[in-house]
Amino acid sequence: MKDFLIRLLREEDGPTAVEYAVMLFMIILAAIGSIRILGTNLNSSFENSNTELVNAFS
Repeated sequence: MKDFLIRLLREEDGPTAVEYAVMLFMIILAAIGSIRILGTNLNSSFENSNTELVNAFS
């Protein structure tokens, strides 16, 4: 593992691999953030629908 990291830092392809890793990390963060926001909004929508249905049938 140590040899791999040393080789990665010395080779010219290393910075490219690091850049791809950073981009992947940022894409994953954006996806997680979007899913959390969507989940929160969807949960709120279902709660509102439930409340309206309960009120309609009461």
